[in-house]
Amino acid sequence: MSNSQDQYYMQRALDLARNGFGSVSPNPMVGCVLVKEGQIIGEGWHKQYGGPHAEVNAVDSVEDPTQIEGCTAYVSLEPCSHHGKTPPCADLLIRHKVGRVVICHVDTNPLVGGKGIEKLVAAGIKAEAGVLAEEGRWINRRFLSHMERKRPYILFKWAQTSDGFIARSNYDSRWISGALSRKLVHKWRTEEDSILVGRHTAQQDNPQLTARNWPGKNPLRIVIDRHGRLPETLHLFDGSVPTLKYTLGPSRSEHNLETITLPGEDFWQEMLADLHERKVQSIFIEGGTTIIADLLRRGLWDEARVFTAPTRFGEGIAAPAVKGLTYRQEQVGDDRLDYLLNPDHYTIPDNRIP
Repeated sequence: MSNSQDQYYMQRALDLARNGFGSVSPNPMVGCVLVKEGQIIGEGWHKQYGGPHAEVNAVDSVEDPTQIEGCTAYVSLEPCSHHGKTPPCADLLIRHKVGRVVICHVDTNPLVGGKGIEKLVAAGIKAEAGVLAEEGRWINRRFLSHMERKRPYILFKWAQTSDGFIARSNYDSRWISGALSRKLVHKWRTEEDSILVGRHTAQQDNPQLTARNWPGKNPLRIVIDRHGRLPETLHLFDGSVPTLKYTLGPSRSEHNLETITLPGEDFWQEMLADLHERKVQSIFIEGGTTIIADLLRRGLWDEARVFTAPTRFGEGIAAPAVKGLTYRQEQVGDDRLDYLLNPDHYTIPDNRIP
């Protein structure tokens, strides 16, 4: 089969994989397409963490299972070779006597890491990787940050005025962006594993940090309160959503609220290591300015989404200064929205999806 045909079917597998965005973490998004004599005979994607993988759903979608023998399977990530919540997908493809497996890129999970390809080849199946690999890594950049950098994918969001302020001099930031932009932020919350704010933002704004204005799951809430100064009456501590509080003080645990003590020698690295252990693959940081500036200075960030509103303050708290690669720009109501990447970690992908 020609390279262009391989790319065509792999693109379909990647498109299917994206359907799992926000639902499969800590697993990666994966799509699978089964092709026989130039026709798609089955396809599927990983829909829910703990549920069947993409290969299983693709096989189950085939009306006549006898057609699977000798077909080509296009999979957007190397088929797993180990027993997790489900049996190995490499074994499934071997059992159905697939003739060829085309893989977008190798899984860097040490439990897989080429072992799936080795198992396929040992069974006499042609297996190759590297078709649209850059795009495959892009859509799973949260999963790959977890596997390769051993930390969550760090994403900033803020709104700034046209003259460059993130809040008024008294730290009041309501409302800079428009209603449509604020609704979009709630959609983003459903797509990420966690959402984080610092002590000042928690106390000043008393946010709920839920996705109440968009259908979907609420992210894990995280607040940094190093010296335990936040009052227990804040929305963050209402027990409605699982919440982590990182502090230098004593640990405690109650309903939907866990207070975690860190040594404080390198607070950020200690916190990120703890979240990595908890398999939290992404952090959506909504404030405040000091936290964002500190992480920018350390280079501990991956992506920023910045709303610029037509509003002017004249004076106030300056917005963070970020030097990133702009990979997308759009208009949201009256606000301009810029998507930026950390240039030390990423190049601008061909397929510029958020």
